[in-house]
Amino acid sequence: MARRRPNLLMLAVDSLRRDHTSMYGYHRLTTPHLDKLAREGVVFENMFSPYVPTTPGYSGMLTGWDVINTQMVGLDPQGRQLDADHPTLGEILRDHGYVSSCVGFGGGFYRGFDKYADYEAWLAWENRPARKAENLNEKALPMLEEMAGSGQPWCLFLRHMEPHSPYLPPAPFDKMFYPSDPCDPALPDTMGPVRDFKPFRDFHLSWMPPGIRDINYVIAQYDGEVAYMDACIARIFARIRELGQWDNTLVVFTSDHGETLADHGCYFDHHGTYEPTLMVPLMLHWPGHVPAGTRAPGIALLEDIVPTLVDLMGLEKAKKVKFDGRNLMRMVRGDVHQYRSEFYISECTWMRKRGWRTPEWKLIDALEPDFHNKPPVELYNLILDPLEQKNLAKKEPGIVETLRSRMLAWLERRLKETGKPDPIMTYHIGVEKYIGSIATAKKLQNR
Repeated sequence: MARRRPNLLMLAVDSLRRDHTSMYGYHRLTTPHLDKLAREGVVFENMFSPYVPTTPGYSGMLTGWDVINTQMVGLDPQGRQLDADHPTLGEILRDHGYVSSCVGFGGGFYRGFDKYADYEAWLAWENRPARKAENLNEKALPMLEEMAGSGQPWCLFLRHMEPHSPYLPPAPFDKMFYPSDPCDPALPDTMGPVRDFKPFRDFHLSWMPPGIRDINYVIAQYDGEVAYMDACIARIFARIRELGQWDNTLVVFTSDHGETLADHGCYFDHHGTYEPTLMVPLMLHWPGHVPAGTRAPGIALLEDIVPTLVDLMGLEKAKKVKFDGRNLMRMVRGDVHQYRSEFYISECTWMRKRGWRTPEWKLIDALEPDFHNKPPVELYNLILDPLEQKNLAKKEPGIVETLRSRMLAWLERRLKETGKPDPIMTYHIGVEKYIGSIATAKKLQNR
């Protein structure tokens, strides 16, 4: 009798940068329950979301395609849909006898799951706390229980909105990393730049304490959200164990993109292609099927997730599907050290930028001016300057041209291979964008 395929629990967090998880060595204990799984599974140390923000991130995650093939380069897809001739993860699983549920997106755009549910995740300061992960669990647990009783393998895809802003975790997580008063008049006022950035000022201040002075408080709330999410994820783990299905459940933990927090003057969102927005986690856990305690150092991208699952889960019918991503299990098994050492990066929501990242260098090339007033060309030495503080574009024009030529060559090849246009060239961002209220921010996210 053939062995039943594994269940799939996919924790696809929104806006989680990997360096704020204790799984990746962060000094605050933000992910203790996930840390335990990481010690029993595989962690990819150099996992990136190359195409920022949400729509291109999840599109690559769910199709195994790069940004040229998905044509999803900005938060607003400009009326585009994912290619109907290419299967999504949900459709691949359905074709292999899975039942599936997705929490965090409405049906339609990220097609292929059997059931969809959304939950409340957008609150202002006066409505705090934001129990986003508990709201998610209220939707997810009944779906999990129904699927577990179906007799079929199942997939539960969860888009956690921690730690996406607003950062309003409930007690005790709100004071876990900052127990004092951030509005104390004796504190230095480090919030001035946040208040001065008009495009996001009203949105940010709507979910922060009135009179806040210390920017470190906001970062502590982000970390509190991560810790709160981790605690709520533990409830999902516990229920799977109670249902007797833990040993045959593959857990995938990742994120659509990172978060800039107070870095680069891009406060508490995910603007540009700096390292904090590109770095995301990836952890796989499946008892007896992935090697415990493994840290894979090779570069991995979101588009690698689906082809990796096809191999690991034995999804034979999908092995003929043409993916742009690669099977990361070959890195885990030692068949290859890594598939790539450099890759294309882009952001097309608040800035219209593209670039090229190598282990040593990062080029960021602007296609138009942006409302942060960043230089048109940025070049960083990631070895000597990992925080990307010294723009060497003027000092190293030869390196700029070398990286730009590699980027353009990759683009030319991908446009020829796919027969599709470069999607970033159909956008114009401008410098007058303004996010405004919580309601506006929520509307921008709807898919």
